[in-house]
Amino acid sequence: MTRAPGPNAEPAAGMQIAPVPRISIQAFCETQATASAINRAGMDRRMNKTHLKVNMGGASAAIEAYRSSPTPNLVVLEGNGDPALLLGQLEELSEFCDPGTKVIIIGPNNDIELYRELIGLGVSDYMHAPVDVIAFVASVSKAFVQTKGNSLGKVIAVLGAKGGVGASTIAHNMAWGITTLYSAPAVLVDFDLSFGTSGLNFNQDPPMTLSDALASAEGLDAQGLEKILFKCSEMLSIVAASAMLEKTWDLNESAFDPIIDLLRQSTPNVVLDLPHVWTGWLKSVALGADEIIIVTSPDLANLRNCKNLLDVMRIGRPNDSQPKIVLNMVGTPKRPEISPGDFTNAIGVDPTAIIPFDAKLFGASANNGQMLHETDPSSKINETISDIIRSVMNKAEPARHAKKSILAPLTALLGRAKAS
Repeated sequence: MTRAPGPNAEPAAGMQIAPVPRISIQAFCETQATASAINRAGMDRRMNKTHLKVNMGGASAAIEAYRSSPTPNLVVLEGNGDPALLLGQLEELSEFCDPGTKVIIIGPNNDIELYRELIGLGVSDYMHAPVDVIAFVASVSKAFVQTKGNSLGKVIAVLGAKGGVGASTIAHNMAWGITTLYSAPAVLVDFDLSFGTSGLNFNQDPPMTLSDALASAEGLDAQGLEKILFKCSEMLSIVAASAMLEKTWDLNESAFDPIIDLLRQSTPNVVLDLPHVWTGWLKSVALGADEIIIVTSPDLANLRNCKNLLDVMRIGRPNDSQPKIVLNMVGTPKRPEISPGDFTNAIGVDPTAIIPFDAKLFGASANNGQMLHETDPSSKINETISDIIRSVMNKAEPARHAKKSILAPLTALLGRAKAS
């Protein structure tokens, strides 16, 4: 057993949990309730690389199992409430444990002295039953992932229910808005390898792109990542798409894992601009994000696709909040539309934001390589984008005076516009 670095408290609300690496886990439970909770934890997106097996019988069954079999990376044991018996069983089990095997104990006693004694023996964590699924995932993550305190970055995936609904525009303006609204560093990653528009929308021509990152993904480190990041401003960097057709891309599901893992560890906010395709790698990237935003428009094809995406996300992310819906291009002239109310009733989710059609604003922004606020600071759409950002940044309202101070420059601009 390896010595734990310190106590493992239940994760605070909003804290990011790092994905668990490819490890083997075997649990030996005394109660069905604990076995069920651990099985549910195994379905969490952050545990999808692990190999988990849940057994009954507690520590006694574990001792018998490992007399003749090697121990996995992690052993989870549920005690029956007798501290002396548990400590004796751990001592016996230690004779069979391979070096490097970690142990998490679950028990009914909320006993700080027992906790300290177990940690002193090299146990990674002691959890009080009943087991909270997310707390268990956090405990496993902490045992195997080295992070700098609570500095793990938040990953926000933005994808369109259909091509041409403005998902990239929303993603780019969100990344820009995070840096201006909260003065927080952010990275935008353009995953549309062949047709990405991040370079155009920010009026930049980065010398290195996501294609270069893929070419060196196996050996990519923090220093290599810095070469791929292109600074648009002091706070905002982008990983642009190559937007070249000389090469086609047939990628495996985990192709982008090294890049995203590095970004999580180095940047507080990572915005992923995902193309409208459905492949193994895109599904994996989307399901692995901390927040998902689905951009859609009020027509039948969008409604169907949006509902299908929501169904996939609910199954693949059972312990996460549901994706946020942005209903874009509402009120397009001469286009028959589904009303926002009917659209909401059909998908069963209230939109986080409804953005009206504004061809002049969005067209000028794209053609000039500017963000929406830079193109027209007085547009109400800027406030809608800000609301979307607040929803994923978990900045609770009422933050009325905070909101007022944050938007003071915008308010001043609006006042000057009215005065003129």
